[in-house]
Amino acid sequence: MASSSSFSLLFPFFLILFSCLIAVSSSRRSLIDRPLPKNLPRSGFRLSLRHVDSGKNLTKIQKIQRGINRGFHRLNRLGAVAVLAVASNPDDTNNIKAPTHGGSGEFLMELSIGNPAVKYAAIVDTGSDLIWTQCKPCTECFDQPTPIFDPEKSSSYSKVGCSSGLCNALPRSNCNEDKDSCEYLYTYGDYSSTRGLLATETFTFEDDNSISGIGFGCGVENEGDGFSQGSGLVGLGRGPLSLISQLKETKFSYCLTSIEDSEASSSLFIGSLASGIVNKTGANLDGEVTKTMSLVRNPDQPSFYYLELQGITVGAKRLSVEKSTFELSEDGTGGMIIDSGTTITYLEETAFKVLKEEFTSRMSLPVDDSGSTGLDLCFKLPNAAKNIAVPKLIFHFKGADLELPGENYMVADSSTGVLCLAMGSSNGMSIFGNVQQQNFNVLHDLEKETVTFVPTECGKL
Repeated sequence: MASSSSFSLLFPFFLILFSCLIAVSSSRRSLIDRPLPKNLPRSGFRLSLRHVDSGKNLTKIQKIQRGINRGFHRLNRLGAVAVLAVASNPDDTNNIKAPTHGGSGEFLMELSIGNPAVKYAAIVDTGSDLIWTQCKPCTECFDQPTPIFDPEKSSSYSKVGCSSGLCNALPRSNCNEDKDSCEYLYTYGDYSSTRGLLATETFTFEDDNSISGIGFGCGVENEGDGFSQGSGLVGLGRGPLSLISQLKETKFSYCLTSIEDSEASSSLFIGSLASGIVNKTGANLDGEVTKTMSLVRNPDQPSFYYLELQGITVGAKRLSVEKSTFELSEDGTGGMIIDSGTTITYLEETAFKVLKEEFTSRMSLPVDDSGSTGLDLCFKLPNAAKNIAVPKLIFHFKGADLELPGENYMVADSSTGVLCLAMGSSNGMSIFGNVQQQNFNVLHDLEKETVTFVPTECGKL
């Protein structure tokens, strides 16, 4: 097998960005005897995803830098939270308090709330559970592109009682006994937070999928500049409050297009439709191309989707990295999560250092040390280059070896003349980011506890 792949500079790839919010608050209790929301589509449904920077007058390199900055704040916060989760009582909220810092979502989905239905654009986040929007009367709210939801104008709005399964599923809640209402506080990895009342409502997706009885947060105190791209958030994590869990679906998939594709939208598939699309696409491919790997659970971070990374190959060499580097520790630290909300892949610092050295030794280009892009490893491009050979990159997961196409880990910028590796280092946790997931249909099967990657032209689905 050849140890390098050709990377075309005619169509340079720039970072795909997705929702950048990973929840610090993670649901620790499951819903017990929770009735299924009504009017569920039998075959599941499809949702279009829109990038938050679409239509803005930004260069591609500016989009890269924005994504890196958002990821930097959240990555540091996530590492700190992992340490505190081990050293602290799970219910001790004082240990994770911090000043509010700007985070951001990257992809939006259109939905409507209430009866009569009012349209909103919500951030989609696989790293958290809670569904929420800002509500009147709002005492502390951020600017949003649509009017703030007024529960008094909806006939289908209903507060959740303190003894309900939804309230018990919250990581932190408070019972307002006078009003028999469940109050919540939900804090995210980029220092953002939402506080308000838990309620149920009718949600309508793609105009024709109207589902009643969905539990959501009606936020009256919401902090964090990063929320302002949308009017709330839809969590797709593994916890009981996420949309996937409330619908009692066991499958969902997403297919992310390149950010340079301004014509096509990315897609989210929920329910049996998700596996149907994957099976249909996979049937047209060689079976060796479709890769299925195991998911593992972390009781200390139940919302996240953990993969078992066992090693990495650069070119023809498997890196000399201890297997334990990527293992999930008994104390809940370490491991690798797959996250559509993190822009680039981050590896534990010791592993990234080895990868960086091997990658540099196999490139025929001089290293660029200017730091202009914010990425850890960049190379200077020759003036007349159109195609550059780059080392192959293979992630060895439990169950499958995933070889990535060059555009899923190399980022070119012709204006500054650099070619960069879309990866970085981290402490306490590794993250498989969305750049590495572009143009794969990524199926999460929660019943089989697996994730499947199917190479797909996502813009043509």
